[in-house]
Amino acid sequence: MSSLSRELVFLILQFLEEEKFKETVHKLEQESGFFFNMKYFEEEVHNGNWDEVERYLSGFTKVDDNRYSMKIFFEIRKQKYLEALDKHDRSKAVDILVKDLKVFASFNEELFKEITQLLTLENFRENEQLSKYGDTKSARAIMLVELKKLIEANPLFRDKLQFPSLKNSRLRTLINQSLNWQHQLCKNPRPNPDIKTLFVDHLCGQPNGARAPSPANNPLLGSLPKAGVFPPLGAHGPFQPTQTPVPTPLAGWMSNPPTVTHPAVSGGAIGLGGPSITAALKHPRTPPTNASLDYPSGDSDHVTKRTRAMGITDEVNLPVNVMPVSFPGHAGHSQAFGAPDDLPKTVGRTLNQGSSAMSMDFHPIQQTLLLVGTNVGDIGLWEVGSRERLVLRNFKVWDLGACSMPLQAALVKDPGVSVNRVIWSPDGSLFGVAYSRHIVQICSYHGGDDVRQHLEIDAHIGGVNDLAFSHPNKQLCVITCGDDKTIKVWDATNGTRQYTFEGHEAPVYSVCPHYKENIQFIFSTALDGKIKAWLYDNLGSRVDYDAPGRWCTTMAYSADGTRLFSCGTSKDGESHIVEWNESEGAVKRTYQGFRKRSLGVVQFDTTKNRFLAAGDDFSIKFWDMDNVQLLTNIDADGGLPASPRIRFNKDGALLAVSANDNGIKILVNSDGLRLLRTYENLSYDASRAPENAKPGLHPISAAVAAASSAGLADRVAASVVAISGANGDARNLGDVKPRITEESNDKSKIWKLTEIGEPSQCRSLKLPENLRVTKISRLIYTNSGNAILALASNAIHLLWKWQRSDRNSSGKATANVSPQLWQPSSGILMTNDATDINPEEAVPCFALSKNDSYVMSASGGKISLFNMMTFKTMTTFMPPPPAATFLAFHPQDNNIIAIGMDDSTIQIYNVRVDEVKSKLKGHSKRITGLAFSHVLNVLVSSGADAQLCVWSSDGWEKQKARYLQVPAGRTPTSQSDTRVQFHQDQIHFLVVHETQLAIYETTKLDSVKQWVPRESAAPISHATFSCDSQLVYASFLDATLCVFTAAHLRLRCRINPLAYLSPNVSNTNVHPLVIAAHPQEPNQFALGLSDGGVHVFEPLESEGKWGVPPPAENGSGSSVPTTPSVGASGSDQAQR
Repeated sequence: MSSLSRELVFLILQFLEEEKFKETVHKLEQESGFFFNMKYFEEEVHNGNWDEVERYLSGFTKVDDNRYSMKIFFEIRKQKYLEALDKHDRSKAVDILVKDLKVFASFNEELFKEITQLLTLENFRENEQLSKYGDTKSARAIMLVELKKLIEANPLFRDKLQFPSLKNSRLRTLINQSLNWQHQLCKNPRPNPDIKTLFVDHLCGQPNGARAPSPANNPLLGSLPKAGVFPPLGAHGPFQPTQTPVPTPLAGWMSNPPTVTHPAVSGGAIGLGGPSITAALKHPRTPPTNASLDYPSGDSDHVTKRTRAMGITDEVNLPVNVMPVSFPGHAGHSQAFGAPDDLPKTVGRTLNQGSSAMSMDFHPIQQTLLLVGTNVGDIGLWEVGSRERLVLRNFKVWDLGACSMPLQAALVKDPGVSVNRVIWSPDGSLFGVAYSRHIVQICSYHGGDDVRQHLEIDAHIGGVNDLAFSHPNKQLCVITCGDDKTIKVWDATNGTRQYTFEGHEAPVYSVCPHYKENIQFIFSTALDGKIKAWLYDNLGSRVDYDAPGRWCTTMAYSADGTRLFSCGTSKDGESHIVEWNESEGAVKRTYQGFRKRSLGVVQFDTTKNRFLAAGDDFSIKFWDMDNVQLLTNIDADGGLPASPRIRFNKDGALLAVSANDNGIKILVNSDGLRLLRTYENLSYDASRAPENAKPGLHPISAAVAAASSAGLADRVAASVVAISGANGDARNLGDVKPRITEESNDKSKIWKLTEIGEPSQCRSLKLPENLRVTKISRLIYTNSGNAILALASNAIHLLWKWQRSDRNSSGKATANVSPQLWQPSSGILMTNDATDINPEEAVPCFALSKNDSYVMSASGGKISLFNMMTFKTMTTFMPPPPAATFLAFHPQDNNIIAIGMDDSTIQIYNVRVDEVKSKLKGHSKRITGLAFSHVLNVLVSSGADAQLCVWSSDGWEKQKARYLQVPAGRTPTSQSDTRVQFHQDQIHFLVVHETQLAIYETTKLDSVKQWVPRESAAPISHATFSCDSQLVYASFLDATLCVFTAAHLRLRCRINPLAYLSPNVSNTNVHPLVIAAHPQEPNQFALGLSDGGVHVFEPLESEGKWGVPPPAENGSGSSVPTTPSVGASGSDQAQR
């Protein structure tokens, strides 16, 4: 076959992958033998599809081609044989022995006899060589490591493991170029030709005098997808691929890297024992498949007609023969920082800890909560938004009698202790402190200032230099390292030591746990500059490497876990930040810009998979991960030490920096400034408590504290972002001055409910109407915040988009500027399937993908998947009965959707493989609400039966169920909906029912707050949290709107119908059916009305917020107590 024909095969492969002809792609790969798709091969091996594994291999090699091929086939067949034995399927094992393994007898008769003898053993692990055989999953993973090395070493696979580097949709591009050229040759070219076939050459029709456009601006060519603007479909979309190829950890990190092309590959005799786990850490990286194969493009008409399962990803890559639609907010969703201006560089807060900060860490969920450890052993916990220090604890040994004699002697001789490291556990329920003397202390955190002793471990002889949390085998562990040259792993629940790793020849300075491809491991660095890596076993270090600087080095991965960095300072003061090539164990790039002689050990941090920061030369230095040159450096208004300690919060909006004179500076970007202002406002709400009030937990925090009193056993772990400072509780804040000039903590000032009764008292905007729509059933803002999507009762979707303009520079949704009721140029509408169904009687539902590219929707018929840019129906599935009544994407795997049904079941559906994974039964009426918590790994459901259920999202078993307590005197309608929505803390959730609003704590399913309208008031039609969970917006069937402070469910503002409806409309029983909150602006919300109208609301710019929060004490006429018992309820009778 000619080279051009070979290249055409690659173009066809790319096209087939883009169009999702999955089976055909791999059939062509196998039949042509041009490209061995290692990713596909890995998936089939992991799944144990042995017939397909061998069939695919057969396109590239046969058993007896060479010794590598022989060993490849032997390992596969041996694994198949052992699995049959492990299942005690003797007949199948004999069949494999005779048909598959006997071929190897002529090469090694003794081995074949030994394999045959395994049939006589009750458990083949009795064979010494197989004694370490684990379970099937791990055995396949270990075998796969060996197979990949054999394939990469096999000369028959040479040049077949790397897909050519092609631009996306290369075949489409070539066709477009051909069409352009044909159009150029037309005698009478039309300006906008309509190409309907590729079967014959293009030819324009009757002359019209138009000139042929040049190829540069020819509309046929369209705009090709640009990198970073419309990333290819397949990389980031609502349905992620089940496995994303990632670089294999520690690959090639060996103490004496060999110089041969294929290290660690044995071409020797085949053997009975499996590959060692060591191989799993040392195998060379799988050559990356071409990006365009992994990330298919396109939204073709052909795809919409296919009924096969689809996996669709976040961002959209338009076909090249269509002009891309401008959709603000789609560009650059993969990066939170668009430019260096978005780095936190402005000093937003200055705190004084009282002693010098040595280590800092932000809470993983409550991102304004900062943990600090100091040079005198103090621990501080700050709410940086309100500048309040919640906790200050001096060093104290909790149980001196339990300490070792060397520690007791050392403390008597010199009681001075410093903190070397503080760190939160992944869910924020615990934090660990490593001290300079032997000790590690683990505390549990229950919100507010509630910090409790959990574990004290006499961990190392000498100093404990570093501390980290990890989850090997789904069990939370604490990892420590110390001056005694060891690394130790402890059970975080009971403090039992699980592993001790010995092998370093100098004090161990840092640890960095991580996992890839289901392999858990720990990097460690020592003061002699050695880097080692350990698995959770007792088999010793897997690698031995030298770090730049060969002294104090720390290591860290990027947030997405794909890039590894280290920062180190030598004894001479030379500092280095480098990125490592994991596949080779070598430095990939070295970042420039350090002072020639650093005046201390440089600390560093990473953020948002894009930036590095380090404290050096009395300043903070920033780098782009992809550029070795210094990006920028700042001095934070001066006053920094030579090598300041630094720490980003999770979102990268805040950066804590240690300063001189025991100070800590909090640097912010624009998002961080808004975050701090939010909490500053809340600190004022909290400070309204009586000055002599005793410190106490917010009732929500108290409930979680009670729920998690068993410590780690409960997963609640009270990451409790219902932290009192965040929710404005009644804790004494007498030492914190309110910073809101227009308000005062004057007790003589009487709080009054804010009433809005006229259009001039707020900003409201009615969006352009669509005459075909009579009732808005569902409403949501896009995640980018620049559009609103509605689903009407007649199954039609409406999309309003705001554009950037002089009056709206951000392009975000606003009540100041009217948006466009948007449609693609094709003029089509997104209309749900409604065959044989009256959509007015159906229960509509929809869910939006994370990046706004796709909407999944149903109106009583099949579930439809729409492309939000073209409005085309990508696919339909799950025809009724039963009909879908609620949809929710799984937060970790967007291929998984929870679908509530009108037959009261919940179906857990995998879109990618078109399969219902589980069916949950527990309700007695249709499902009306679903919400996932990624912190607790649960799904909460609600139904028309007024029942709440909590399901584990790991095994889908039901954990708890509870019926709503309907207030006395209120009789809900038979079709009354119950909605649920998680608080930002992912531990509490809002329950909305026509008779009440309530806040529930998930693990105990207890109501911790409830608000009930008075008996004569109209029922609640809908309610939602604001984007920051500080407010609750509620609508009522009499067209009244109410704004509540979420922490207390206290009414703070009421909007009467005449403020947004004209008198002739307000008298016609028009009322809101659904309410939606803006995803970034806490004070903006939108309403969908029963007449098809949609309104956007914001407070007056002069006010900036909806009313004034009611005081924490019971001075508002409300009957809700300040700190009610769990499940207490109250009704704001005076207000509603």
